Amino acid sequence: MKIKAKVVLAEDDPRTLAAVLSPDNMEGMRTAIEGGVVVTYFVAEKVGSLILSVDDYLMNAKVVKDVGAVLKALEKGR
Repeated sequence: MKIKAKVVLAEDDPRTLAAVLSPDNMEGMRTAIEGGVVVTYFVAEKVGSLILSVDDYLMNAKVVKDVGAVLKALEKGR
């Protein structure tokens, strides 16, 4: 049985977010920009594998957002 999930992330700069997250895509993952948002599709054979993949992806997205916020704060401080 194939289990599917879709994660949609709204972002001011979806191209950058997609470009940063896409290299970490594993087999069964595909990231695209659709309608101005980042959409990642997941397919797995087991629920546990799908949950782990989505969790890892969301953690990576959070790190990207956090680093972006720090960089913006540093730029404003200059």
